[in-house]
Amino acid sequence: MSEAQEITRKAKSNLAFALLSLPKENRDDVTIFYAFCRRIDDIADEPDQAIEEKAAGLDAWQKVLEDDHAVPGSLEAAVLGLRAKHDIPKEHFINLIRGCRMDLEPQRFQTWEDLQTYTHRVASTVGLVCLPLFGAKHPGSPAYAEKLGHALQLTNILRDVSEDLDNEGRVYLPIEDLQRFDYSEEDLFNHIYDDRFKALMQFECARATGLFAEALQLLPHSDRRPLMAAEIMRSLYQRLLEKMEEDQFRVFDRRYKLSKARKLGTLVIHGLRVRF
Repeated sequence: MSEAQEITRKAKSNLAFALLSLPKENRDDVTIFYAFCRRIDDIADEPDQAIEEKAAGLDAWQKVLEDDHAVPGSLEAAVLGLRAKHDIPKEHFINLIRGCRMDLEPQRFQTWEDLQTYTHRVASTVGLVCLPLFGAKHPGSPAYAEKLGHALQLTNILRDVSEDLDNEGRVYLPIEDLQRFDYSEEDLFNHIYDDRFKALMQFECARATGLFAEALQLLPHSDRRPLMAAEIMRSLYQRLLEKMEEDQFRVFDRRYKLSKARKLGTLVIHGLRVRF
């Protein structure tokens, strides 16, 4: 088993599940890219390492990409081979590293526009890399990937509010949105769950719901089949968003996730939609 396959096998993510919808060749390519994403994300989130060590780990990956050189048989070599095979812009991979670098120290985002710089780097860029790996060819598909990335990452942010606070005091919700509902950063750290917080989360939920709808409108008909894995991701995360909304966003005391049965059902439904 390759290093990339081992990393993906151990992961229990919605993306790893969505890979089941891909033909083997595409799945192997996405497995390599997924392993790259996991590796750089793990570097940024390593709790027992100093910021300088994390930065050095990300620097090493960026140097591999910039120099286009790696030890044969390594994950780094597999990533370089993948990039060359599909002629993927180097900047996409480096943007992902830049996004992870933003997580090395607590960030604050004043506006939604500011936050989109982050969501583009850590999520939309993933979609842009995946387009050729999935076999998507329509010139309109990058716009779909961009919009979907923002929606997926915003959903992650809403789900992980409490976890991010505990992880070096990370706050991703735009400051202007907290102010809009007279809810302070101190309230957030104190896990104040009241009508202000619920209104804030409902506002962000509506934003994410709108982004998912816009992404679906941008999905080119001719790329529906190759982008089935992305559509599975969209459906799973939309359901996750709905689950939080139905429960009034109790993110301070529970972790929202979907059952394997729900994921399997989504996989089957999307397979039938594409076929018929």
